[in-house]
Amino acid sequence: MKIPLPRLAPAILLLCATLALAAPASAQDWTKTILDKSPRHQEWVKVKYGDRTPNPRTIDAFVVYPEVSHKAPVVLLIHEIFGLSDWARSMADDIAAMGYIVIAPDLLSGFGPNSGGTSAFPDQQSIIKAVSGLDPATVTADLNATADYALKLPSANGKLAVIGFCWGGGQSFRFATNRKGLSAAFVFYGPPPPAESLKTITAPVYGFYAGSDARISATVPDTGTSMAAAGKTYDPVIYDDAGHGFMRAGEDPSNTNPANTAARTQALKRLESLLKTM
Repeated sequence: MKIPLPRLAPAILLLCATLALAAPASAQDWTKTILDKSPRHQEWVKVKYGDRTPNPRTIDAFVVYPEVSHKAPVVLLIHEIFGLSDWARSMADDIAAMGYIVIAPDLLSGFGPNSGGTSAFPDQQSIIKAVSGLDPATVTADLNATADYALKLPSANGKLAVIGFCWGGGQSFRFATNRKGLSAAFVFYGPPPPAESLKTITAPVYGFYAGSDARISATVPDTGTSMAAAGKTYDPVIYDDAGHGFMRAGEDPSNTNPANTAARTQALKRLESLLKTM
């Protein structure tokens, strides 16, 4: 497969930003309606870590519990470049409905106006700029602390997977290079980490990509070659004619591309099936 574009993180961030600005926050009110109708227990928690006494770093995280009678695996959900939006939280609820404890950290915690998080920013453009500027080391530390918190919950069974979307998809792939003991990493239309870092991955990586998203999907063949050379499991699927962000667009009432809806439906079925293998 011909690779028409290089793997440039700035270009990917620009794509995500363009898509975000094309859809105002008010257009996503339907996601809050979905959340409000959920029968599952949802709560906000504060995850504190670090030795910066008396002011350790504090992460606000959204947790959704499944309605099950047994201990469940944990899924760490990494939000898009839009921050921890209502849609990201509704996606956490969707996965919890499959039988998993889902925790979604707000990686902008403390970086917003008045030391707030995603909701403290005045507009979507400022959120995108802030997420784009996050320090990778801080993101990794935040994700590790959030995962550790969730794994200590009484109803957690000790297994951990990570999932991310767009910017978060790239972070999910990168987290797999840093975190030992992962059961699986799920990458939704996110870029791969540098090839030299793939050798440290210990979990299978499953990719979900859009056919009409060459800026991202064009990286898949080279990533497959690099993962194979490193002896790692990489299983990507590209959904024909779907656009970048199809998981969000596929349930948006204003969506005009039926391929987005089909891709979302198929991806959810695949995700549920793969999670069961944990």
